[in-house]
Amino acid sequence: MQLSLIVPAFNEAGLLQDTLQHIQDASAVLEAREWETEVIVCDNNSTDATAEIARTCGAQVVFESENQIARARNRGAEAATGDWLWFIDADSQPSRELFAAAANEMERNRAVAIGTTLEFENVDPVFRFVAGIWKAWSLLWSHMAGSFIVVEASAFREIGGFSHEFFAGEELDLSIRLRRWGKAQSPRRTVKVLRGVPLLTSGRKARLYTWGESLRFLVRVLLSPFGTMKRREACFIWYDGRRE
Repeated sequence: MQLSLIVPAFNEAGLLQDTLQHIQDASAVLEAREWETEVIVCDNNSTDATAEIARTCGAQVVFESENQIARARNRGAEAATGDWLWFIDADSQPSRELFAAAANEMERNRAVAIGTTLEFENVDPVFRFVAGIWKAWSLLWSHMAGSFIVVEASAFREIGGFSHEFFAGEELDLSIRLRRWGKAQSPRRTVKVLRGVPLLTSGRKARLYTWGESLRFLVRVLLSPFGTMKRREACFIWYDGRRE
């Protein structure tokens, strides 16, 4: 088994090294299975030292000039040689327990894709409540969070990868299309969201954006979900470059 661990990164010099160290440590459970791994960082037109840090940490670096998370993930997938693609965001800290649970699910051969719940660091109770709503939704509908997606490479490519129409929510669209693909297979394949092994990820959006800015985005999503997620300017929380 060969796995490609893909990290999209836009101006992530502050957190990328820590993320790559966590990936390296968690990968020990994959190596114990004698699975081969490669780490690919897609530099999504960063203006800081993201690419240099990735190379120093031993990752393969590819470049995507258009600043869009879907394109960055797809560019990483283009360079990947693995049987499975593991997409991990650059502000996250995956654990050995998470990697082991995902590997176990792969070995069961029932899921075409695997996600997990999220745990945010250093956020207030209101944000945790909102995150809890997302967690319930994710588990109920098998919608994967973009911060951690494990998907069989052949299926990912067959459905065309992440849609370039979306500037946010591209992981929801991918989850839906993979579920449809899985239902058509014999035996049937599923999209699985893991319980009990959350991905620890940065809560910086809760700190960098005011509640007014966040609510403005949420209201737009509720009123016009696809219209909002397909417009870069409406998805400013992902693209205006604010970093701690």
